[in-house]
Amino acid sequence: MRVNVIGTSGSGKSSFAKQLAGALRIPYLEMDRLYWKPNWQEPKDEEFFPILEQALSGDAWVLDGNYTRTTHIKWQRADLVIWIDYSLLLTVYRVIKRSILRAWTKQELWPGTGNCESFARLFSKDSMVLWTLSRYASNRDTFAKAMANEHYAHIEFVRLRSPKEAHGLTENLKNRATSKSQPSDLF
Repeated sequence: MRVNVIGTSGSGKSSFAKQLAGALRIPYLEMDRLYWKPNWQEPKDEEFFPILEQALSGDAWVLDGNYTRTTHIKWQRADLVIWIDYSLLLTVYRVIKRSILRAWTKQELWPGTGNCESFARLFSKDSMVLWTLSRYASNRDTFAKAMANEHYAHIEFVRLRSPKEAHGLTENLKNRATSKSQPSDLF
């Protein structure tokens, strides 16, 4: 099974994707870890795309991340796309809580990069809180259109609107994977 978990920053896609990968016993891949270079440097697409293609060359994975310019790569072989679409209030609460915790602990986000959130960054133009607030509506529109795009008819799409639904889907997928069901049998 090849799964891409998408959602606005702070929606919980990384946590959900890690749990799902653990439940299914398949590799977890994090787009941000593949993307970000030391000192918050961003690779050019010519550098990043081959890295992503290599990471997705396996037969089974759970990938968390949007990067819509990579959709043609991610969804070429994806079986399932799960959209974490929680309320704006819950999403903003989560991104604020996460950003403050990361700034407080100075947690390196991706090993070897030195990239850490800071209180200065929290209140800057690079703030994840501002990013979430500014992208929430447009992300919802982008994801809804992608789900309806006939080019991706080979993919099963699931839109989760609550943590309860996310938990239920994880349990369902875990049970179905144990019985070797096909993705189309999951819903």
